Amino acid sequence: MEWFRKAKAGLTRQDKQDIPDGLWTKCGGCGEIIYARELERRFWVCPSCEYHFRIGHAEYIRLLLDDGVLEEYDRGLISGDPLKFKDKKKYPERIADAQQKTGLADAVVCGIGKIGGRAVSFSVMEFAFIGGSMGSVVGEKVARAIERAMTRRIPLVIVACSGGARMQEGILSLMQMAKTSFLLAELVEAKIPYISVLTNPTTAGVMASFASLGDVIIAEPGAQLGFAGPRVIRETIRQELPPGFQSSEFFQEHGFLDKIVKRTELKPTLINLLTFLSGPNSGVMEKTGSTLPMPGGLPESPA
Repeated sequence: MEWFRKAKAGLTRQDKQDIPDGLWTKCGGCGEIIYARELERRFWVCPSCEYHFRIGHAEYIRLLLDDGVLEEYDRGLISGDPLKFKDKKKYPERIADAQQKTGLADAVVCGIGKIGGRAVSFSVMEFAFIGGSMGSVVGEKVARAIERAMTRRIPLVIVACSGGARMQEGILSLMQMAKTSFLLAELVEAKIPYISVLTNPTTAGVMASFASLGDVIIAEPGAQLGFAGPRVIRETIRQELPPGFQSSEFFQEHGFLDKIVKRTELKPTLINLLTFLSGPNSGVMEKTGSTLPMPGGLPESPA
């Protein structure tokens, strides 16, 4: 009870300083408490179990593009409300809330940047904007990014992170799947390389369209990939799903993606792939049918 007597005498030790919010973070993989600045230094990858925290569009721009510089295009495109959709909120209110939360007009950022000194048409999705869902604006911006790659004859790189098509736009959101897929078929005819980077999660309409149509498809470890959610699939087929179902590791094992790449190795891998697909002095990939490496056979990242 010595501490009590000291407290009564006014001899208590100095009050503990408050810990600022966000200083420490709990790992979603192993549960370890990690210093946030250490996580940031490691690109938000757990030092103990290598769990990949979800990061936003700005972090991927800083991570992947030279000097973290993106010349952004089509920033002013904003979703309308064609269906006058309302659930707990009106659709325009949800858009306004997401814009205020993220500072973005919609769920994808597109433009021109450089990776390893090579110009690319670059798009990156933001999950914090209504789950990275694809409505008319997202589809249009991705379509324009594909067209810029064709016009400038530079490679296309898309970092996907999405819960799928945006239900508030109904069939208009589903039409973006066909539009982006058609333009990617034209990109193939133009012999321009496209690298698709899948992050956690990449699902539904986005996964069933442009995210799965890359010449090379790579994914971060442990990313959730697929079309319908596991609960929906389980109730539809009335069977238990295999362990790790819809993980990037499961997808690679079954031939749906080419390589799993740790976030710390993502940029060197992209540099190596862009050189491999485009050649040192060309933005054009000669697709002869034997040019693309098979799953598991991609060139290793440079040391």
